Amino acid sequence: MRYILVLIAAVLMLSASSVLLPSTSVAQVSVSLGFNVERQPVWGPTGYDHVDYYYLPDIGVYYSVSQNRYYYSDRGRWRNSRSLPSRYHGYDLYNSYKVVVNDPKPYLHDDTYREQYASYKGRHDQENIRDSRDQKYFVNPKHPEHKNWVREQKQHRHDNGNGQDNRNGQGDRNGQNNGNDNNRGNGNGYGR
Repeated sequence: MRYILVLIAAVLMLSASSVLLPSTSVAQVSVSLGFNVERQPVWGPTGYDHVDYYYLPDIGVYYSVSQNRYYYSDRGRWRNSRSLPSRYHGYDLYNSYKVVVNDPKPYLHDDTYREQYASYKGRHDQENIRDSRDQKYFVNPKHPEHKNWVREQKQHRHDNGNGQDNRNGQGDRNGQNNGNDNNRGNGNGYGR
């Protein structure tokens, strides 16, 4: 639903700019959707279009999605690394609870988060991105369905969904070209 609302807003902005601006002007409209599903780790929970950090209450560690780094306390100082420290060897990221925290540097307020989410320790009731069949997660390169999704996106670029092939005379799906650049098929993306 959020995607639809953002797309509608973008279309309205583009429409308004074309009405308000003379036709000789060139308008540049930049819309930042703020989604980062493609960057979230596949062990992350489903249901979030944007995530800055995950808090892992079982071990008191934070994970930065944008930096792809874990933040953990080591002898009273916050350190970070691309992987969990060896003391958490064997910790199952897929089967642990993750709290989404969209605050800058939440580890600097660890006492607050530790207290607020203490009740989430030991919970194992989240669906992770890797196991989701919701297509919005297929954009994530590490999702098991990503390659199929990419293949489908490429196919849709050639087929506008009504059986009309948009490949400009490159032929049908079997490599055949009947000489007509506007091959019409049966609605499945295939030529005659």
